[in-house]
Amino acid sequence: MLGRHEYEVEVEWQGDRGSGTSGYRAYSRRHVVRAAGKAHELEGSSDRVFHGDAERWNPEDLLIAALSQCHMLSYLHVATNHGVIVRGYTDSAVGTMQEDGRGGGAFTEVVLRPRVVVADASMLGLAERLHAEASEKCFIAASVAFPVRHEPTVSVAED
Repeated sequence: MLGRHEYEVEVEWQGDRGSGTSGYRAYSRRHVVRAAGKAHELEGSSDRVFHGDAERWNPEDLLIAALSQCHMLSYLHVATNHGVIVRGYTDSAVGTMQEDGRGGGAFTEVVLRPRVVVADASMLGLAERLHAEASEKCFIAASVAFPVRHEPTVSVAED
């Protein structure tokens, strides 16, 4: 039996400067994102280029973060299943968004650059190949309409 899962968040706009949305520059894009049971709320805004607060998370950042996190968690799962012992994992993900000239746009690609550290040199080849399987298991990557590429590097832990 396949499971169905629902996720619920609350977004609260905090940007009324006294005149609401009376003009494009009259309001702040500040908001918070909450979810029941989470210890912290996320402070959000739009990207600075869209009159947002650069110190807050924007939806574009969160989308890239979600793809990176999902791949990492899927990778750790498949590595465990295949007997690959991961000792470290970092990613420097980058996404490219193209405006369409009509006030909208879309992401054209996200590139994940995971750096995986494994316990033993005998695991290097398999550890690199497992990124493909992890990508197939990532719910977020399967849900987007643009390519998510991977440029992994794998090294051996220095004990």
